[in-house]
Amino acid sequence: MRNLEPIFIENSKVPVVLSKVAPLKIEALSFGWWVWSRREIGTVTRRHETIHFQQQLELLFLFQWILYVLFWVIGLFVYKFDGNKAYRENPFEREAYANDRKTKYLSETRKRYAWINYFWWVSTEGEPSRGRKK
Repeated sequence: MRNLEPIFIENSKVPVVLSKVAPLKIEALSFGWWVWSRREIGTVTRRHETIHFQQQLELLFLFQWILYVLFWVIGLFVYKFDGNKAYRENPFEREAYANDRKTKYLSETRKRYAWINYFWWVSTEGEPSRGRKK
């Protein structure tokens, strides 16, 4: 399962349309076996979205989607309705941002259910807001 990758769809309108209703600008979106990107996908974004794909595989897709939304809603309350902060502090995003520049993370380093280590209240990976800033 570690070597499975999603199907990448570049120059898609899906992120553009979803950005109209989301609290932030969506560059790429991993959902099921597909990743839609509003432009050509670079290696960092490809790795970031593949981390999300692996998270979805671990949780049989549906449970990752449910948890993702739940963590975001909890984050809205924790971060006083700052949608961007709630997004960035989601454990799934924290894992992806902290590791999307590590070339061997997916192939050699990442352990199953690694996202559990990125909960904001018990993080073993450092302080909140780790990873790239947008």
